[in-house]
Amino acid sequence: MLWVMIGSFLVFFMHAGFALVESGFTRAKNSLNIITKNFLTISIGPIVFYLIGYGLMFGDSFNSLFGSNSFLLNGVDDIGFFVFQAMFVATCATIISGAVAERIKIGVYVIITIAMTSFIYPVIGHWIWADGWLAELGFSDFAGSTVVHLTGAAGALTVVLFLGPRLGKYTKGKINVIPGHNIPMGALGVFILWLGWFGFNGGSTLEADPTLVPMVIATTLMASAGGLLSTVLYSQLRFKQIDVSLALNGVLAGLVGVTAGTAEVSIPGAIAIGLVSGVILVEGITFIDRVLKIDDPVGATTVHGLSGIWGTLAVGLFSVESGLFYGHGLSQFLIQGLGVLAVIAWTMISVGAVTFVITRFTSIRVSEEEELIGLDISEHGSSAYNFNDTFSSKEAIQPSGAFELADRLNQLTESKAT
Repeated sequence: MLWVMIGSFLVFFMHAGFALVESGFTRAKNSLNIITKNFLTISIGPIVFYLIGYGLMFGDSFNSLFGSNSFLLNGVDDIGFFVFQAMFVATCATIISGAVAERIKIGVYVIITIAMTSFIYPVIGHWIWADGWLAELGFSDFAGSTVVHLTGAAGALTVVLFLGPRLGKYTKGKINVIPGHNIPMGALGVFILWLGWFGFNGGSTLEADPTLVPMVIATTLMASAGGLLSTVLYSQLRFKQIDVSLALNGVLAGLVGVTAGTAEVSIPGAIAIGLVSGVILVEGITFIDRVLKIDDPVGATTVHGLSGIWGTLAVGLFSVESGLFYGHGLSQFLIQGLGVLAVIAWTMISVGAVTFVITRFTSIRVSEEEELIGLDISEHGSSAYNFNDTFSSKEAIQPSGAFELADRLNQLTESKAT
């Protein structure tokens, strides 16, 4: 129980990492809004999970589709397990926060978070981690490459498709880079996430097994290191320079990639998974941004989505117990692929339905004027920083010249902050 609680604390601390990464990789004028969303997620998630999500996930199975009891933890004795799982449900939901940053209404984000933590994520969790149909088929996802990360990324992609890109991101066929205001802050966030992941994967053993836990920590470390190194080398080869923001995401890609098989792969296998994750990261972010023109400010759909898919499929290749490379055939790989397709379909359909219903009653996106001035001012009436040279609210909402002002506001960086 002590080991599971330590894992819970580390996963909780990951939310500080998410807040720093998302804030650092976006513009200063939206920092308070991002911080608020992260605090709301880790507060809403556990309560909603307590009320309904835990029962749908771990209650007695109804036709291998969802749990049918244990709501409000009725009849549940292992409160420690609930706490650990409550941290995971919030982690899944917060993946959406970064992808929709800088233009979603905070009230809409809250509704989507409630939907994710009450039934969308718990149903997938039941399929895979309880008595669901994918578990019966032998689908393997030890710590959540699919359950947590792919689910969060598929939900994020769905909402982003409804939202559209930020103002000024894609204009007249040109792709404009909107730089983050504080990459060192983002780097600190990645280090915190890296640390927390040892609890994320290690705590998923659910006991302080002296043989299994060190191996899980080792594969987690080696895959993340491989993810960083391959991202650095590949970005140097691809762009003739090392892109720091890509390198930071490369660590996370390696971590997501190994999460499904961390208890089943060898150390060389973990390194290989991490190396491939880094290449997928670079190509995935480039393809989504430049070809599909989907605006994801922090790269969440690639880091958690494409890497999550790769990590899930990699179990069917690198698992020493069932993988193709260890002489066990294609069966596990095909089961993994089926699970990936099922999770993407359920998540995108359910999140799409929820988002569509919301759009029937209100806009899910802030107005152009509110986006120009920044969500800190428009949603919270305050700023994270004091600027020496910025634009007042009055100027920002003048009808004339709005898009010229957008271009100037988009270039505001932390160099103007004190």
